[in-house]
Amino acid sequence: MDFLFFLNSFLLGIALAMDAFSVSIANGINEPKMKKSKITLISGTFAFFQAIMPLIGWLCIKFLLEKFEIFSKFIPYIALGLLLFLGIKMIIDSRKCECADIAFGFSGLILQGIATSIDALSVGFNIAQMSYIEAIVCASIIALVTFIICYIGVLIGKKVGCIFSSKAQFLGGVILIIVGIEIFLTGIL
Repeated sequence: MDFLFFLNSFLLGIALAMDAFSVSIANGINEPKMKKSKITLISGTFAFFQAIMPLIGWLCIKFLLEKFEIFSKFIPYIALGLLLFLGIKMIIDSRKCECADIAFGFSGLILQGIATSIDALSVGFNIAQMSYIEAIVCASIIALVTFIICYIGVLIGKKVGCIFSSKAQFLGGVILIIVGIEIFLTGIL
């Protein structure tokens, strides 16, 4: 492992974290009074999924190549479906309550983590030539970068949520839908 390996892993982490960053902002908007422990949980969840998905992709390439190729066509549809569901739910919930500080449940967070990281499965194609140790180190760097970026995203969202408190949940839902559409379009084009 040389400098170029670490640089590539770092840049890969930044690229993969962008969807999770956007959703982190939406979570911060949705809950502007969020405690640090929940910010850490959100960031850690996204980091976990961004690290585990490339490793799953790596394993698929190593052991299940032809079956994975069939599944890879459905990745944009799955991400779109999950984020549309969560975004629409947030928009509907925003009409029921004027309070902007509505917590997003753990199951919703898991769905967000999966939806924003499912495209990282394809990174397994790029790291397939790596050894097991190199793949673990690469995934760890991706996780660290994602954690930091998502933590910052939630903090940004909290500030925006405090400013636009009456429409915060609606805005968060719109962001999730936009991210879902972006993942879908990027995946099919």
